[in-house]
Amino acid sequence: MNNLEYGIIGNCRSAALISKTGSIDWCCLPEFDSSSVFAKILDEEIGGNFGFKVDDSYTITQEYYKNTSVLKTHFSNGNDAFTVWDFMPRYYEEDGGYNSPPDIIRYIEYIKGTPKFRVDYKPKLEYALGVTNIYVKEDFIVSLTDKEKFDTLFLYTSFDKNKVAEGEEIEIESDGYFLVGYNEKIFVPTVNKAFLELSRTKVYWLNWSERTPTYKKYNKEILRSALTLKMLSYDKSGAVLAAATTSLPETIGEVRNWDYRFCWIRDASMVIKVVSELGHKNMAKRFLQFIIDLIPDKDEKLQIMYGINKEKTLTEKTLDHLSGYKGSKPVRIGNAAYEQRQNDIYGILMDVIYEQFMKFNTQLENCEDLWTITKGIVWVVNKHWRETDKGIWEFRTEEKHFTFSKVLCWVAVDKALRVAKMLNKTRKIEKWTALETEIREDIHKNAWNEEVQAFTQFYGSKDMDASVLLMEPYGFIDAKDERYINTVKAIGEELSNDGLLYRYKNQDDFGLPSSSFTICTFWYINALNKIGEHDKAVELFEKLLSYSNHLGLFSEDIDFKTKRLLGNFPQAYSHLALIETAINLSNYITEEEQIRGNVRQD
Repeated sequence: MNNLEYGIIGNCRSAALISKTGSIDWCCLPEFDSSSVFAKILDEEIGGNFGFKVDDSYTITQEYYKNTSVLKTHFSNGNDAFTVWDFMPRYYEEDGGYNSPPDIIRYIEYIKGTPKFRVDYKPKLEYALGVTNIYVKEDFIVSLTDKEKFDTLFLYTSFDKNKVAEGEEIEIESDGYFLVGYNEKIFVPTVNKAFLELSRTKVYWLNWSERTPTYKKYNKEILRSALTLKMLSYDKSGAVLAAATTSLPETIGEVRNWDYRFCWIRDASMVIKVVSELGHKNMAKRFLQFIIDLIPDKDEKLQIMYGINKEKTLTEKTLDHLSGYKGSKPVRIGNAAYEQRQNDIYGILMDVIYEQFMKFNTQLENCEDLWTITKGIVWVVNKHWRETDKGIWEFRTEEKHFTFSKVLCWVAVDKALRVAKMLNKTRKIEKWTALETEIREDIHKNAWNEEVQAFTQFYGSKDMDASVLLMEPYGFIDAKDERYINTVKAIGEELSNDGLLYRYKNQDDFGLPSSSFTICTFWYINALNKIGEHDKAVELFEKLLSYSNHLGLFSEDIDFKTKRLLGNFPQAYSHLALIETAINLSNYITEEEQIRGNVRQD
């Protein structure tokens, strides 16, 4: 398993990662940020997993059922074959709500012959702290731990429970099922009920996908990314997770290992902007309510991140008993970055609020709440935009006047002005216009480096930073402006490594990164497209797509040399940028495609 060859299944309550050989190697129940019940991805010896062992004659292939988040793993040796359908139930209830229990169902479809497998069922509750004991009962197999904290997990199955628990060989003669549940069931499941849950869940995802628009190119990639972003959303509160995992390292053997099972305002806002453009309005409404609920006081400053249930304290600690992904310690839970100040989040959030006002105007739910938040954002920006911060990349050392942070402070005021005009709130316009002008002029004066002929990472710096590429998409500068064109080219020259981008190359708290931050390459491709280098943009984009795993999924980072996926997985940042880039490039026909004549032109 060298390239994060996992599929994700989920139901907007929790998620699980399943290896391409059908082993559940990561899952937290009952929710995304709960303790793990399977964590083999973080420790191959004691982490815990749920897989199937077959003999060497079997070939194993894996794919998603078309346009859904249901994963199929097919086992065949030519004569004998079966398919495992993995999913977490999600579908509409008759009362209008969703059925999203903390369950994983593994529906075993008999295909032909006399296929045999052994069940490798090793749950390790509470991050594998202490011993997890397994007991076979009349209706289920229960796993229990009570050393650090009492917890239980239930396994229901149509197969012989003793053979399952002991890992003895089982011959498949007809369809069967496994159901891993956090709660004991009131009614014992059956094969027919498991099939019904599979069918209902398929229909839910097919209906969701059908509402996603189609494009001339890259539809498959856009939809898979959209489905992934949906699975990283948390229905209960409206939060959107940065990723489904913790402590998958940016570089093997190093210590850049963080817990990403939280809601970063920046990442989530960018996700919401993209999915609303795809027509999925409910995610946007839930997220805006999440923000409204977080800001009860008009002058309360936003944290950069929150727990998915709106927790404000995310104390970071290490789990030293786990060896880490491929030996990369430490394994962390919690994230100390919640205490950092990053001034860009106000602009990114204000951008989302503005987009929602654009779509719904005064018909937008919570319109008055959002106008109050808009005024509060400008108040905070006015008070703090001149100050240093940790920047988008969360430097854990000294604070700087980061260009990206300043630009997003400008975005906050610019978008707030647009909302004020839309709502005819003229009282604020003169004061806010003066503030917008002051910030814009400050950036042009201090972020531009005459010597290197580019906008640089922070005021007075000569270093390049990929985040500066976003000056144009956020409306600060025109793509035809020579200063932006020069900046794009300078960033490409300094930060590009075989078509992949560094975030920055000046050494940070942990030294020079040896992996590319995936979203930065998407930003660079978009920038190339904007400044007219369309063919180069398409070439780099399709090269980047080839680095995804076998299911089209991306993590946070890509190793420069091996092109191996690294970092937390799947990464919302990477997939939202993939969607944006694919849409931007979908209408462009390269010279080679025109010659081949194999792209439909509408």
